Order: sequence, then C-alpha cells, then structure tokens
Amino acid sequence: MSAQRHAEIAGAGFAGLTAGVALAQRGWSVRIHEASRELRAFGAGIFIWENGLRVLAALGAYREVIAGAHEAISYETRHDGRLIAEYRFTPDQGTRMLTMTRQHLYAALLRAARREGIDIVVGSEVTGATPAGSLIIADGRQFQADLVIGADGVRSKVRNSLGLLQERNIYSDGIVRVLAPRLKDELGPGAWDHVIDFWNMQPRPLRILYVPCNEEDLYLAMMAPVADKEATAIPLRTDIWIEAFPQLAPVIYKLTVGGRYDAYETTKLSRWSAGNVAIVGDAAHAMTPTLGQGAGTAMMNALALAVALETTRCVPSALQEWEKRERPLTEYTQDCSTQIANERRLSRWDPETLRAANYIPTGTEHFGPLVGIGGKPQGGSVE
Repeated sequence: MSAQRHAEIAGAGFAGLTAGVALAQRGWSVRIHEASRELRAFGAGIFIWENGLRVLAALGAYREVIAGAHEAISYETRHDGRLIAEYRFTPDQGTRMLTMTRQHLYAALLRAARREGIDIVVGSEVTGATPAGSLIIADGRQFQADLVIGADGVRSKVRNSLGLLQERNIYSDGIVRVLAPRLKDELGPGAWDHVIDFWNMQPRPLRILYVPCNEEDLYLAMMAPVADKEATAIPLRTDIWIEAFPQLAPVIYKLTVGGRYDAYETTKLSRWSAGNVAIVGDAAHAMTPTLGQGAGTAMMNALALAVALETTRCVPSALQEWEKRERPLTEYTQDCSTQIANERRLSRWDPETLRAANYIPTGTEHFGPLVGIGGKPQGGSVE
C-alpha cells in the first residue's frame, strides 16, 4: 500500500478550505495555516451560481448551504429609478443565482473540513514556500509536504516568494461591502426579494447592488470611484448615499458602523504552479466582482486540483495539466469582469458572461439533479 500523501495549505478561506476538503476526501492528510486567530469570513454577502453549487455538492456541503441561502430568480437593473433590464435565473436556463452571507458559506465549508479531520492552525502566518514542497512560516519553521497550496489571498506571500506574479492591477472604482437588516416593510412596495442593481450617475457616479441573503440579512455593495473621498469614507456618509438612492433610505440609515472600502483589483500569474506548489483563488486570479464569480472560480479550481492528483503521484506534471485545463475559463471570466468594471457597464447576463456560471466543474461531471431550496430536483448536479 502506498504511503498517505500530505498537503500543507496557506489560507483558510473559500479556496483553501475547498482544496483541503477535496484532497482529504481522496485520502490525503491536510493541514491548513490561517494567519488570523479567528476562523470567520468578512461581513458581507456573496453570489453562488450553479457551478459553485455543484462544487458544494461534491464537498458534501450543498444541503447546509442552500438551507440558509436566498434564491433570487430575478436580477433587475435600475437607472435613476427606472427599470432598464430584468434577467431571470431558473434551472431551465442553466443556472440559479443563490445569495447568502459570506459567513454562512464559510461556516458550511469549515464544518466540511472538520468532518474530514483536517488540521487547521490559526495564528500561523505563512511567509513563503519552496518548489520542492516546503511551506515556510514567520517563525522560520518549514513544513514539508507532497503538495503545498497558496490560497492566501490577493497579496499572497506564497505566490510572491516564488516569483509567479505577472501583473497586478488596481482600478479607478471600488466598493463598500456592508450587511444590513432586510426591512422590507419599511422599504414599502417593491420586488425586494430580487437582486436589484441601482445606478445613479449624476452628479457623481454611484451604484448600489441590493442583495437579499436570507429573511433577515441584506447585503449592499456600494460602488464609488476611488477618487471620491466623500462617497468612499468609512464610517459611511449616509447623506450622500441617501440623496442618490432615496428608495433605499430605511436601510442606508442603518449603515452607521462597519463596512470597508476596497478598490477593484485583479492579478494574473506567469503560471499557477512551481514544482510541488499550486496557487489558487484570489492569489492566482483575483477579479472584479461584476460577475459574482470570484468564489465560484476559486472553488472550481480547488476541486479540480484535487481531481488532477487522483491518478498520478507526479505532482508537478499534474499541476501543469490542471492549469492547462482550468485556466482558460477562469481567465476569460476575469477578463469579462474587468471589461464590465472598466466601462461601468450595466450588467448584461448573456451566455458569454454566464459561461462560468453554467459550467460543469471538473469532478462533478457524473452528478445527477440537485435538490432545490424548496426540496424539488433542480439544476444539473447531485445531492
């Protein structure tokens, strides 16, 4: 019997947890290093489309996630209060649009990791890695593994230690991400169970993406130019945002604490691996949030990484094949997201922009129908 293979992972975010669970399911021992001393997600919302739902099913986390998520069948775009476009997302169209708090998704992935017996070490700051398969932490210790994964975010120290960063771009716009109570009664009549993209370009370009997460929580993604110091201020200048979006005044009034402003940012690498080290998630392909696919592509690639290693013990060659298969779709999605953000273009949901959302991830090809939120079979995956 061959010896059990071992993986060391930097970062206990969505990508790191997904990779860890997928590897453990395939017989690997896994240790995940998290620099923070608390395992939790940033307080905001997140989109998971059919591709991400299929990955969750593969990890055994699907039912738990959909039990506390919101299925928004419609995405509305409103400009200066007028309905400009409406897109509907149902299983017969190839994908569903589920929204939830980031903490809800994170908690489900964390429980999946614990079920698999994964060792998660908090307060463990990773400073780099070697192509031979050593993970280096801040106190100088090195952990040898058959596979090292850098899932340590957009400023990845694993990636940077290996010289893999090809380009990093920071753009002229960004968003404040905040959670608020739903307050549907206070908002009055309206389609408040839909995702609604509110735009107001005068006298300053501002946007609020209104995203129900569940019956209690509402996610607001509030776009403003980096140069607009008033609109990007934290604590929020609620007067500015209410003036632009008076229809959302009841919830904006509640946004007096929390939140943060982040400029849109993308990264591209010369390659996704070096020797026995793989880079996944934002460390490899951070993208603007305009298509809601940052987490979806990260989880797809993390699952595909584990699948690529199933049939070979040669890690470097498996990583090269993994990148060859998965990178084109991820980079296409990243480029589409960037173009939409650069042009401040109203969202257009067509087969091209939904290519990743409709994709059948590696490792889920054999799945049958998903069970939907209402308990009925939906989509194209398993439960």
